[in-house]
Amino acid sequence: MRVVGEIVGRFLPRSVGARTALAAAVAASFILAGTGWWASRQLYDQRIKATISLAEDQADTLTNQLYQGAAPSGFGKLPYEIVVSGRPASAGCSGDLAALGSDVRHVLPAPVAGRWDVWSLRTVHFPGSAAGGQGPLEGHTFQALTADVQAHDLGHAKAAAIGIRDNALLRIYVVITPFDAEAAVASATRILLLVGSAGVVFVAAVAYAAAKHALRPVEAIRARTASVTASDPRERVEVPPTQDEIAALAVTINATLDRLGQAAAQQRRFIADAAHELRSPLTTLLASLEVALTYPDQTDWPSAVGTAARQTRRLRSLTEDLLLLARLDARVPAGPDTIVDLRELATTLAGQVLPAERHLAIECDARETALVRGRPDELERLLRNLLDNAVHHAFDRVLLSVRAEDEGVVVAVGDDGPGIPSAAREHIFEPFARLEDDRSRVSGGTGLGLAIARDIAHAHHGTLTVADRTCGTCFLVRLPYAGEATSGDHV
Repeated sequence: MRVVGEIVGRFLPRSVGARTALAAAVAASFILAGTGWWASRQLYDQRIKATISLAEDQADTLTNQLYQGAAPSGFGKLPYEIVVSGRPASAGCSGDLAALGSDVRHVLPAPVAGRWDVWSLRTVHFPGSAAGGQGPLEGHTFQALTADVQAHDLGHAKAAAIGIRDNALLRIYVVITPFDAEAAVASATRILLLVGSAGVVFVAAVAYAAAKHALRPVEAIRARTASVTASDPRERVEVPPTQDEIAALAVTINATLDRLGQAAAQQRRFIADAAHELRSPLTTLLASLEVALTYPDQTDWPSAVGTAARQTRRLRSLTEDLLLLARLDARVPAGPDTIVDLRELATTLAGQVLPAERHLAIECDARETALVRGRPDELERLLRNLLDNAVHHAFDRVLLSVRAEDEGVVVAVGDDGPGIPSAAREHIFEPFARLEDDRSRVSGGTGLGLAIARDIAHAHHGTLTVADRTCGTCFLVRLPYAGEATSGDHV
């Protein structure tokens, strides 16, 4: 079926307007053909009924002439024949039956003595001509209206005038020919073909014009969309006032362009921030090395090497964070998923955190088994980034809790630090985002920790948000349950 569709598709016009016109023309052709066939059948049936009515009138007239003692000959519009039982020749017939030899021998069957019908409808067959000619009746079968007349009902004198015996039975055949109905149908068919062809062409033209008119806004949208470039992404398509599907398309395209513009601007900011972050340690590293090389005798080489090592580690950390963020953004998994118990992971990480140069109380409340499906290294990086952030900004206390709820596992990492303004609760998850005051560059971080944490949460079909708190900050990680864990799959 697919191959047939491809073959048919090659012969279809490419233009939407032309295909619409073709479809409308085909549909109109089927409708007009069906209507024409129905009208032709109705016309044929009406003309046949009229012919039957004419046959009845003609049979009445022939019967009346017999009762008047006259043998009808060449009378009426329809073919007829009067056949007498026991007599080879007919008592009267129309000219077309006379050509078949009715003046010598009757063509249609003679009635059987003792059996007669006042009126009846019979099927009669006309044999072919011996001379080889072919008239309108020869070799065809028709319906015929018959009327039987007893000769003794006519009286002896009238029967003798007609040339029949008193005990004979006469049968009047009036042939119901379809010639008039067929001629009317043929004439109507010619008219219907002309009118129908003109109608199909008209419908196709109207459909083509309507399609082109309807697609005119689409072409305008296409042209305007094609003109949108990276150098001027502010271009937007005009939304038509029709409030139809095309207007919805224009609104969707504008929304898509807005999102693309925001993504492009965010990418430019990310590149600029990444370049700035890389330039700072590189500048420090290069300056310390150039000073050491310029004044080798006056250089404290252990201090210079230590500075270079610190900046190199900072560069490595920043590079690794950038690579991880790029991989998460591309949704490339680092390894297979396994079942991870966040209770064990949180307990382990809380015991590994070593606050620098100050005393902090780090509490871990993880009492329930919390199984999720994911990559252990990434989930560890998620919790470690949140813990490092909390340790850096806390005054005296950091709380890490893991609890199971109806919809999944919730991990909360809170601190009693200065907190985050409500307006900045989404901004902090952007790469290289930093707040003023305590959350400044002197922290020594890369500014990618929270962005990486949120991307890891999203990669595991979860969320990372900032909870509403009057003091301090609390990050909430929500992850779906792993379901039934299998043996050997638990980390």
